[in-house]
Amino acid sequence: MFEFLFSQYKNYPMYDILLEVTAILFGLLSVWYAKKDNIWVFPTGIINTAIYVYLLWKWSLLGDMMINFYYVVMSVYGWYHWTRKQGDVVEFPVSRMNASEKKWSGVIFVLTVLFVIVVYTFFDKFTHWTSYVDTLVTGIFFVGMWLMARRKIENWILWIVGDIISIPMYYVKGYSFTSIQYLIFTIIAVYGYLEWKRILQQKTL
Repeated sequence: MFEFLFSQYKNYPMYDILLEVTAILFGLLSVWYAKKDNIWVFPTGIINTAIYVYLLWKWSLLGDMMINFYYVVMSVYGWYHWTRKQGDVVEFPVSRMNASEKKWSGVIFVLTVLFVIVVYTFFDKFTHWTSYVDTLVTGIFFVGMWLMARRKIENWILWIVGDIISIPMYYVKGYSFTSIQYLIFTIIAVYGYLEWKRILQQKTL
């Protein structure tokens, strides 16, 4: 079983394995803090994504690298957004998407997918089926991160969908640790959605 899951790491540099494991630990912390609606989601997420920007660049996974670079930028934005208050009241609490945000989500998704297609075509990266799936997952995750930064409960639905797709995709790419990370992400994301749903229900009581 161990050989089946991790044989691809046989000739992998030890420092890269340590970096990947470190990124995964901070990634799990970030998703856990997101579930708890805790602002520490952003500093832990920045560490996770910054490490992955380097690793994914090294692995020549450009779509995934762009996702993580975008996460770094959006984490800074989200960190600021979540701290805004009017007096002692949080200015942007957990809420649902409005009509305008639904439209913008569609725009962000389409533009992201088109951008990744252009980049992958330019660098001749459409050589495996995972590259085509990458374009879809990148769009899903871009919208999910934008909605999380805006504290919209629907972000969890996109994380769940994207995480489920990423589990087999990363395993096929040869990154078992990251594949396991997305499996755990999926489980936490389900609980995150339920937790935020409970927060919304308490607000309406």
